[in-house]
Amino acid sequence: MRLIKARVQNYRSVEDSGEIFFEDDVTCLVGKNESGKTAVLQALHLLNPLNPVQGKRTYDEVMDYPSRHYSAYKRSKDKSGPAPVLTATFRLDDDEVATLKRDFGNDVLDNDEIIVKKGYGSTTNYISGYNEAAAVAHRIKGLELPSAAAKTVGASKDFKSLLTALKEVPEPHSTVTELIDETKDWRELRFGLHLVDTYLSPWLPRFFYFDDYNVMKGKVSLPHLKARMAADALDPSEETFLALLSTVQAELDDLENTDYEALIRELEGAANGITDDVMRYWSQNQGLEVVIDVAGSDPKDEPPLNAGPVVHVRIRNPRHRVTVPFDERSRGFVWFFSFFAYFSDIEVDENRATIILLDEPGLNLHATAQGDFLRFIEERLADEQGHQVIYTTHSPFLIDPRRIGRVRTVTDVDNEGTKVTSEVFQTDRETVFPLQGALGYDLAQTLFVGPDCLLVEGPSDMLYLQLLSQACEAAGKTTLDDRWTITPVGGADKVSTFVSLLGSSQLNTVVVMDANSKDRARVAGLQANGYLGKKSLILISEITGQPDADVEDLFTPSFYLELINGAYKTKIKVGDLTAKHGRIVGRVEKHFKETGIAEGRLNHYKPSAYFLREQVKMLPRLNDSTLQSASELFDRVNAQLG
Repeated sequence: MRLIKARVQNYRSVEDSGEIFFEDDVTCLVGKNESGKTAVLQALHLLNPLNPVQGKRTYDEVMDYPSRHYSAYKRSKDKSGPAPVLTATFRLDDDEVATLKRDFGNDVLDNDEIIVKKGYGSTTNYISGYNEAAAVAHRIKGLELPSAAAKTVGASKDFKSLLTALKEVPEPHSTVTELIDETKDWRELRFGLHLVDTYLSPWLPRFFYFDDYNVMKGKVSLPHLKARMAADALDPSEETFLALLSTVQAELDDLENTDYEALIRELEGAANGITDDVMRYWSQNQGLEVVIDVAGSDPKDEPPLNAGPVVHVRIRNPRHRVTVPFDERSRGFVWFFSFFAYFSDIEVDENRATIILLDEPGLNLHATAQGDFLRFIEERLADEQGHQVIYTTHSPFLIDPRRIGRVRTVTDVDNEGTKVTSEVFQTDRETVFPLQGALGYDLAQTLFVGPDCLLVEGPSDMLYLQLLSQACEAAGKTTLDDRWTITPVGGADKVSTFVSLLGSSQLNTVVVMDANSKDRARVAGLQANGYLGKKSLILISEITGQPDADVEDLFTPSFYLELINGAYKTKIKVGDLTAKHGRIVGRVEKHFKETGIAEGRLNHYKPSAYFLREQVKMLPRLNDSTLQSASELFDRVNAQLG
């Protein structure tokens, strides 16, 4: 199963998060401190925890219900029942769907989505779209029945009535008795409950939670640790140390034996094996080694380290020829090491997915190391191991500016509690600051932005506008003012992102685009929030008069095909295009797919690059209609200059 979306209610700062949509690989929750990011992760974790934190496996209404509403809830819950906390929607994977179809026929599922609900009553409820009648009909097909019983059995629409009918079959064949034996012990003789017990519950992903409290300490008092184990009161950092022991199948008592040298060597070998793993993603300084020793206690130490024996975990740096206590080493390396040690000891079930929840990971990493960590999430956890990863952050360096679509913003709204949204730039400026920082850092390395910024979707749009401005100048028409810096953003879906970034920097920003209604709505939302002026969104369709248009539609279809033919060495005519209406780019894309030109893929940049190379030849071929449309566009853009 993969987690598609979830809704958190009645949990700590979260009264109702709204629907939170998750990516198949990595989802990033961004928000300022105390916005409720941790509460969202904890609510997800408790649905099906792989590593319960201090033994907690369920929601605790006394500790977890929003405090300002708890008194009212306590009075009403006898009538209304326990409050819901998490509603999660999962998608079955191909193997799971195939298993259900194998056992109950191709029509058993209405869809491949499963809804799972859990609240303060500790009961987990499953809702699935299944067709019991189709499943019954499928199982009846495999039965050998006497003709007299076939009609009665065949009339069954659910397994309970089928079981009753099968029990009446005289001298039943083995296929009948086997089905009776299979179904008679189903919970309440209900097919839906059987699906839950046998399939859905065992397939439900388990959630692995890791935060800064799991980071291993450099000194561990063995008597203190044994006492906490006996009381089932281990803290997360102690569990990480025990995970390191488990890598060599060791027990605490083994460390108290007088002959523990062999075990220490084993532990150091395991620890340095983990270090080698860390070094794949740690570019800061190579060659670190982990050194482990057991020594007596020092009465001067703070409790519990004044009671021994005490395990000392240290880091050796060969470059400086020194060792330092583990938890005094670079916090970033310690975090990486602790995560690898802890996660390597977790028993991952191959038959069900594991969803990894990382709460504010890498807080102490500097910018480059945070980039290493981002690569670790992508390459190791998501790609190599196939886990879904959900992490929280307020650092711009833990946000991939190329994948803003995976970001969800978390905001604490007055009188409403924590809200989570995919509309990342329609929240307050403090919340989106990390995204603006990430994009600003990326922008600073790749683009030049002036005080008057004209945003377009792609580099081809930039070239076309520059060349059209030259043509208008030669014809004595309005040109694009030189004060504008044209900035391609890399696609319509990124326009709203850049508008927010530049608008928050008090730059004069104008957008020229024509995208789908979703992208237009996002930009319109930014206008409503003051990031973009009311007249600063200019749609190409408003210039051309077409319902849908790109910058390429400023040209005549025949002229654009000249650019295509020059770029691709083809001889396409307007009459060759089977699509007679709509955007010229879309019509050409359809022709490429139909004919296999360039393997069916049109590169939007190639015809604009050809136009740039051959501008001396091509500019005079622009007709007056194109120049008039371009001039009208430039008039509207220039009107937004101060």
